[in-house]
Amino acid sequence: MTVMYSSTVSPAPDAPDPVLTELFTHHRTPAGFSDRPVEGWMLRRLYDLAKLGPTSGNCSPARVVFLTTEEAKEKLRPALAAGNVARAMQAPVIAAIGYDSLFFEQLPRLSPVEGLRDWFAADVGLSEETAFRNGSLQGAYFLMAARTLGLAALPMSGFDALSVEENIFPNRSWRANFLLALGYPQEGTPLPPRAPRLSFDEACLCL
Repeated sequence: MTVMYSSTVSPAPDAPDPVLTELFTHHRTPAGFSDRPVEGWMLRRLYDLAKLGPTSGNCSPARVVFLTTEEAKEKLRPALAAGNVARAMQAPVIAAIGYDSLFFEQLPRLSPVEGLRDWFAADVGLSEETAFRNGSLQGAYFLMAARTLGLAALPMSGFDALSVEENIFPNRSWRANFLLALGYPQEGTPLPPRAPRLSFDEACLCL
Protein backbone atom coordinates (compact mmCIF):
# COMPACT_ATOMS: atom_id res chain seq x y z
CA MET A 1 0.00 0.00 0.00
CA THR A 2 1.34 3.41 -0.96
CA VAL A 3 1.17 6.06 1.73
CA MET A 4 -0.03 9.38 0.35
CA TYR A 5 1.05 12.67 1.88
CA SER A 6 -1.13 15.73 1.56
CA SER A 7 -0.06 19.33 2.01
CA THR A 8 -2.16 21.49 4.24
CA VAL A 9 -2.24 25.19 4.82
CA SER A 10 -0.39 26.09 8.00
CA PRO A 11 -2.48 27.90 10.60
CA ALA A 12 -1.87 31.54 11.28
CA PRO A 13 1.03 32.07 13.71
CA ASP A 14 -1.33 33.15 16.50
CA ALA A 15 -3.93 30.39 15.92
CA PRO A 16 -4.01 27.77 18.69
CA ASP A 17 -3.13 24.28 17.56
CA PRO A 18 -4.24 21.55 20.00
CA VAL A 19 -1.47 19.14 18.95
CA LEU A 20 1.28 21.72 19.39
CA THR A 21 -0.28 22.86 22.64
CA GLU A 22 -0.28 19.32 23.98
CA LEU A 23 3.29 18.57 22.94
CA PHE A 24 5.04 21.87 23.58
CA THR A 25 3.31 24.95 24.93
CA HIS A 26 1.21 23.42 27.72
CA HIS A 27 3.64 20.97 29.31
CA ARG A 28 6.20 21.78 31.95
CA THR A 29 8.77 19.63 33.69
CA PRO A 30 6.69 18.15 36.53
CA ALA A 31 7.46 19.07 40.12
CA GLY A 32 5.82 15.83 41.24
CA PHE A 33 3.58 12.95 40.23
CA SER A 34 0.23 11.63 41.38
CA ASP A 35 -0.12 8.24 43.09
CA ARG A 36 -1.84 6.79 40.03
CA PRO A 37 0.18 3.82 38.74
CA VAL A 38 1.38 3.57 35.15
CA GLU A 39 0.13 0.26 33.81
CA GLY A 40 2.27 -2.18 31.85
CA TRP A 41 0.12 -1.81 28.75
CA MET A 42 0.80 1.93 28.81
CA LEU A 43 4.56 1.34 28.79
CA ARG A 44 4.18 -0.97 25.80
CA ARG A 45 2.09 1.62 24.02
CA LEU A 46 4.68 4.26 24.84
CA TYR A 47 7.44 2.15 23.30
CA ASP A 48 5.35 1.27 20.25
CA LEU A 49 4.90 4.99 19.55
CA ALA A 50 8.48 6.03 20.24
CA LYS A 51 10.01 3.27 18.11
CA LEU A 52 8.38 4.70 14.99
CA GLY A 53 10.55 7.82 15.00
CA PRO A 54 13.28 7.82 12.34
CA THR A 55 16.91 6.94 13.04
CA SER A 56 19.95 6.88 10.78
CA GLY A 57 19.69 3.80 8.58
CA ASN A 58 16.90 2.56 10.88
CA CYS A 59 19.68 1.60 13.31
CA SER A 60 17.33 1.90 16.33
CA PRO A 61 20.02 1.69 19.05
CA ALA A 62 17.87 2.83 22.00
CA ARG A 63 17.37 0.32 24.81
CA VAL A 64 15.12 0.99 27.82
CA VAL A 65 14.73 -0.54 31.26
CA PHE A 66 11.48 0.46 32.99
CA LEU A 67 11.82 0.47 36.77
CA THR A 68 8.27 -0.10 37.98
CA THR A 69 8.66 -1.43 41.54
CA GLU A 70 10.07 0.08 44.71
CA GLU A 71 12.68 -2.68 44.79
CA ALA A 72 13.84 -1.86 41.29
CA LYS A 73 13.94 1.88 41.95
CA GLU A 74 15.99 1.34 45.10
CA LYS A 75 18.71 -0.20 42.93
CA LEU A 76 18.92 3.15 41.19
CA ARG A 77 19.03 5.31 44.32
CA PRO A 78 22.83 5.10 44.91
CA ALA A 79 23.46 6.28 41.35
CA LEU A 80 21.32 9.42 41.62
CA ALA A 81 22.64 12.91 42.29
CA ALA A 82 21.29 14.22 45.59
CA GLY A 83 19.01 16.74 43.90
CA ASN A 84 17.26 14.04 41.87
CA VAL A 85 16.57 11.45 44.58
CA ALA A 86 13.24 12.74 45.91
CA ARG A 87 11.63 13.38 42.53
CA ALA A 88 12.89 10.13 41.03
CA MET A 89 11.73 8.00 43.94
CA GLN A 90 8.27 9.59 43.84
CA ALA A 91 7.74 8.72 40.18
CA PRO A 92 5.68 5.57 39.53
CA VAL A 93 8.12 4.58 36.78
CA ILE A 94 11.68 5.49 35.94
CA ALA A 95 12.80 4.71 32.41
CA ALA A 96 16.55 4.21 32.13
CA ILE A 97 17.15 5.31 28.55
CA GLY A 98 20.25 3.78 27.05
CA TYR A 99 21.70 2.57 23.79
CA ASP A 100 23.25 -0.68 22.62
CA SER A 101 26.89 -0.27 21.63
CA LEU A 102 26.45 -3.45 19.57
CA PHE A 103 23.33 -2.14 17.81
CA PHE A 104 24.83 -3.11 14.47
CA GLU A 105 24.18 -6.78 15.17
CA GLN A 106 20.50 -6.03 14.44
CA LEU A 107 21.17 -4.21 11.17
CA PRO A 108 20.80 -7.24 8.87
CA ARG A 109 17.18 -7.39 10.04
CA LEU A 110 16.51 -3.65 10.37
CA SER A 111 18.24 -2.31 7.27
CA PRO A 112 18.58 -3.92 3.83
CA VAL A 113 21.89 -2.21 2.99
CA GLU A 114 24.44 -4.93 2.28
CA GLY A 115 27.59 -4.78 4.41
CA LEU A 116 26.23 -2.14 6.79
CA ARG A 117 26.67 -4.35 9.84
CA ASP A 118 30.33 -5.06 9.03
CA TRP A 119 31.01 -1.38 8.35
CA PHE A 120 29.96 -0.37 11.86
CA ALA A 121 31.52 -3.43 13.49
CA ALA A 122 34.90 -2.48 12.03
CA ASP A 123 34.84 1.10 13.35
CA VAL A 124 34.29 1.43 17.10
CA GLY A 125 34.36 5.23 17.03
CA LEU A 126 31.76 5.45 14.29
CA SER A 127 29.46 2.89 15.91
CA GLU A 128 29.67 4.58 19.34
CA GLU A 129 28.94 8.02 17.86
CA THR A 130 26.04 6.64 15.83
CA ALA A 131 24.58 4.76 18.79
CA PHE A 132 24.79 7.74 21.14
CA ARG A 133 23.38 10.26 18.65
CA ASN A 134 20.49 8.12 17.50
CA GLY A 135 19.81 6.75 20.98
CA SER A 136 19.50 10.34 22.22
CA LEU A 137 17.12 11.08 19.35
CA GLN A 138 14.99 8.09 20.30
CA GLY A 139 15.03 9.22 23.93
CA ALA A 140 13.45 12.50 22.82
CA TYR A 141 10.80 10.51 20.98
CA PHE A 142 10.04 8.74 24.26
CA LEU A 143 9.50 12.04 26.04
CA MET A 144 7.19 13.40 23.34
CA ALA A 145 5.28 10.13 23.08
CA ALA A 146 4.76 10.18 26.84
CA ARG A 147 3.21 13.63 26.58
CA THR A 148 0.82 12.52 23.83
CA LEU A 149 -0.36 9.71 26.13
CA GLY A 150 -1.10 12.09 28.99
CA LEU A 151 1.97 11.24 31.06
CA ALA A 152 4.25 13.72 32.76
CA ALA A 153 7.91 13.20 31.93
CA LEU A 154 10.94 14.39 33.87
CA PRO A 155 14.31 13.89 32.12
CA MET A 156 17.35 13.65 34.39
CA SER A 157 21.06 13.56 33.67
CA GLY A 158 22.35 13.75 37.25
CA PHE A 159 23.41 10.15 37.87
CA ASP A 160 26.38 7.80 37.85
CA ALA A 161 26.23 6.12 34.44
CA LEU A 162 28.59 3.29 35.38
CA SER A 163 26.44 2.41 38.38
CA VAL A 164 23.33 2.28 36.20
CA GLU A 165 25.08 0.06 33.68
CA GLU A 166 26.26 -2.33 36.38
CA ASN A 167 23.07 -2.52 38.45
CA ILE A 168 20.21 -1.78 36.07
CA PHE A 169 21.09 -2.85 32.55
CA PRO A 170 20.99 -6.62 32.10
CA ASN A 171 23.20 -6.58 29.02
CA ARG A 172 26.70 -5.14 29.35
CA SER A 173 26.69 -3.89 25.75
CA TRP A 174 24.00 -1.39 26.81
CA ARG A 175 25.19 2.08 27.81
CA ALA A 176 23.33 4.62 29.95
CA ASN A 177 22.22 7.87 28.36
CA PHE A 178 19.67 9.57 30.63
CA LEU A 179 16.79 8.84 33.00
CA LEU A 180 13.15 9.66 32.36
CA ALA A 181 10.80 9.72 35.35
CA LEU A 182 7.25 8.96 34.25
CA GLY A 183 3.84 9.24 35.86
CA TYR A 184 0.55 11.04 35.78
CA PRO A 185 0.56 14.73 36.72
CA GLN A 186 -0.70 15.83 40.10
CA GLU A 187 -4.28 17.07 39.87
CA GLY A 188 -4.82 20.70 40.70
CA THR A 189 -1.14 21.59 40.68
CA PRO A 190 -0.63 24.94 38.90
CA LEU A 191 1.83 25.01 36.05
CA PRO A 192 5.11 26.64 37.07
CA PRO A 193 6.32 29.56 34.99
CA ARG A 194 8.41 28.48 32.04
CA ALA A 195 12.13 29.11 32.34
CA PRO A 196 13.61 31.48 29.75
CA ARG A 197 14.56 30.18 26.31
CA LEU A 198 16.92 31.66 23.76
CA SER A 199 15.28 33.60 20.95
CA PHE A 200 15.49 32.56 17.30
CA ASP A 201 18.07 35.27 16.59
CA GLU A 202 20.23 34.10 19.50
CA ALA A 203 20.19 30.41 18.64
CA CYS A 204 19.71 30.18 14.88
CA LEU A 205 21.35 31.22 11.65
CA CYS A 206 19.85 31.17 8.15
CA LEU A 207 22.62 30.85 5.57
